[in-house]
Amino acid sequence: MKHIHTQNRKTEILLDCLRRYKIPAGFFLLDNALNYAIFRLYGLDMEPFGYAFAVSFFVLIVAFAAFLFREKRKADRRFYQCESILTDWNMLPEGESLAERDCRKMVQSLGAENERLAASFAEERKKTEDFYTAWVHQIKTPISVMKLRLGASDHPDRQALREELFRIEQYTAMVLAYQRLGSQSNDLMIQEYPLDGLIREVIRKYASGFISKKLRLEYAGTDLIIVTDKKWFVCILEQLISNALKYTPSGTVSITVSEGVLSVADTGIGIAPEDLPRIFEKGYTGANGRLNDKSSGLGLYLCGEAAALLEIPIAARSRPGEGSCFSLQLSDKTVTKNTCGKV
Repeated sequence: MKHIHTQNRKTEILLDCLRRYKIPAGFFLLDNALNYAIFRLYGLDMEPFGYAFAVSFFVLIVAFAAFLFREKRKADRRFYQCESILTDWNMLPEGESLAERDCRKMVQSLGAENERLAASFAEERKKTEDFYTAWVHQIKTPISVMKLRLGASDHPDRQALREELFRIEQYTAMVLAYQRLGSQSNDLMIQEYPLDGLIREVIRKYASGFISKKLRLEYAGTDLIIVTDKKWFVCILEQLISNALKYTPSGTVSITVSEGVLSVADTGIGIAPEDLPRIFEKGYTGANGRLNDKSSGLGLYLCGEAAALLEIPIAARSRPGEGSCFSLQLSDKTVTKNTCGKV
């Protein structure tokens, strides 16, 4: 493809030079046509004319070759400048012609304006990130107070309130994760972690959800060690298990690890075939999501973005009315075995 692109570029340069050289070539032909007519009218010997024509034509070809060579060098320089125009816009060379100098001034003006807008956008984004980060941390205090006031009572009303508080915690964590995804630095801390420990941590967090919905959880444990960022990997697992709980009225949620693939499957309402290709798009809820007023369309979007950040392929398959299965390809992220008991 690069060879084809180079050939196309050379052809474009040649055609451009021919188009720009047509005026000198036209004058050359017109001058020689007049000379030929004069020689013929006065009955002069045509040999000097032929010699002069040949010499002038040779000079024309040499001049065109020099012009083509110079234009090719200038075109190559412009091509590489275009590749880095967003960063090196202020390093453009002085133009040889007035038009080139005017273009240089226009590019520099646009570059300066682009830099100003980028700095303004970065400042506003930083303010927004700081606001939401502060808001998330501040909202945790009243949530903790409400949880303490509710206590551990089994009263149905209090249990329902605890579940709603848990959802609020999820949504605030989702806001923080969404803000971190768009930041310039995602503060990744890549380390080795026992995969079993990460899975059980998420299971414990959602244990009350399984109990309240009377769903069966199937997980047999694993002895794999994974190399990843714990914060984002746990974020992926939480969203997958949260979705499984949300869209499974009854039945089973299964977590399996086999041949380097971690799967979260449920026996819930499933995903429509036409929605399946778009489930990781931002804000896309699908037919089932639109029927569920608790769906924001951000959970699976965060999953997809976090998986891409960690370079973990994620896939989904589903049948409406039979359930869904989300798979994480971890084979490239596992390094060794760990001894842990099966449960």
